Amino acid sequence: EYMINGYRQGRTPNPDVMCNKEIKFGLFLKKALEMGADYVATGHYVRLEFRSQNLEFSKKNKKSLNPKSYILYSARDKNKDQSYFLWTLTQEQLKHCLFPIGDYLKSEVRQMARKAGLPTAEKKDSQGICFLGKVALDEFLGKYIPEKRGEIRDASGEKIGEHKGAHFYTIGQRHIGVKYQVSGIKGNTKPYYVAEKNVKTNTLIVAEGSANPALYKREIELADVNFINPNCPIAQLPNFPVLARVRYRQPLAEATLKLINSSNVQLKFDAPVKFVAPGQSAVFYSAAGELLGGGVIL
Repeated sequence: EYMINGYRQGRTPNPDVMCNKEIKFGLFLKKALEMGADYVATGHYVRLEFRSQNLEFSKKNKKSLNPKSYILYSARDKNKDQSYFLWTLTQEQLKHCLFPIGDYLKSEVRQMARKAGLPTAEKKDSQGICFLGKVALDEFLGKYIPEKRGEIRDASGEKIGEHKGAHFYTIGQRHIGVKYQVSGIKGNTKPYYVAEKNVKTNTLIVAEGSANPALYKREIELADVNFINPNCPIAQLPNFPVLARVRYRQPLAEATLKLINSSNVQLKFDAPVKFVAPGQSAVFYSAAGELLGGGVIL
């Protein structure tokens, strides 16, 4: 429902984040604790540490940067790091969590599995959205959201094609069925990318070429923001420096956070970033690789 409603409203939801929040570290953790478990362990590639001492934030005002707390760090295997999907977790949840493979490379985990004779040692990496099965995303959404033909327009407003419903597309999507309809000879044109979508008017705006300025943003607002450590000193610093990403596996980029209210922040990048999709997660880290938190892009 979360995913279907998100697409219906013109957003690009992130079911992996919501699954971690509501299922793995929500219902599953709650049930495990009720049954007498002390911890749950998962196969997420992320590192968990407990900071037992207070670190001084400022010698002048003597405020603590991070009191005793649980801290998530990006995994040792940067190609498999899954911290991006865990920004909703809280201190109370982390108190009961174990992440045993965060300090290993995937190749080392496979080797341990072979040594132990586990049948999953050679299993292919999981891809895509777990509950879809062997169904394409647009095919799945098509069962719940009817197709509705609409116009594809370029940045100048000229109609260059048609689509099957703005709901089915996301910012930065390349394969939209527009092929060399405007300026040219095949081979001399650049691919089109979705730069904007409007589900009310059922219109897609596309930009030609991956370096097109229409595909970049420098400032975004985030809602439903969560800080892994609720004592993060963002309120004491008007422009809190972070490293952030707006897509999984996107390189971290320098940015600053500014508190708007208790649940919303402004994220401003030092240099514009590409393919910012409302509904996706923006996640921020410290220079040391600590996962500070994240929020939903508006």
